[in-house]
Amino acid sequence: MSLVDRPWPEIVPGGTVLVPVGSTEQHGPHLPLDVDTVIATAVADELAPLIGASVAPAVPIGASGEHQSFPGTISIGTAVLTSVLVELGRSLTTWASRVVMVNGHGGNLDAVTAAVTVLRAEGREVSWVPCQVPDADPHAGHTETSLMLHLAPERVRLRQAVPGNTRPIAELLPVMRAGGVEAVSANGVLGDPTGASAEQGKRILEAMVVAAYDRLRIGAAAR
Repeated sequence: MSLVDRPWPEIVPGGTVLVPVGSTEQHGPHLPLDVDTVIATAVADELAPLIGASVAPAVPIGASGEHQSFPGTISIGTAVLTSVLVELGRSLTTWASRVVMVNGHGGNLDAVTAAVTVLRAEGREVSWVPCQVPDADPHAGHTETSLMLHLAPERVRLRQAVPGNTRPIAELLPVMRAGGVEAVSANGVLGDPTGASAEQGKRILEAMVVAAYDRLRIGAAAR
């Protein structure tokens, strides 16, 4: 269902296109920088055949200012990401009837919602869904480590996986807003990756896809 794998005459106008929106940022000492992009793409790939959609290339760099103190992080900020998503939506809807952004990074939330608001005000059928499951830990912990063990185990340095700050995210947010993730976790982990497994990652991915599908099926995709 990859959009870019086909020549243009095979692209049927009027279909649905999924756009994975990820990030390039630190994910602790054991995970690669593109975790959010990998997960968003995987959710989109699994969701596409369920709704008869194509999958566009992922947006691999997002709004990751909260991770900027860690080397390797690349962020374009909320304003620029909003503009990028608006222009992507405008371009895609010249031939696609519907665009759904599949967001894999919480820091992109303001940009994704702002872009969808602009595009819908222009009369375009655009919405977004999160890569989300209940009880997930916030960052580079059990949830994301399990997902990566399922999706790309060769890229996980499991021996370097150690707990970070395991306090509830609501307690950490005030300090994070002021000083970023580094202010609450020296290793960049919010959660505990120990005990993660590929089997759990498979179940988590399935749950994310079902949740996204249900949102679209009942018309509850975020607008």
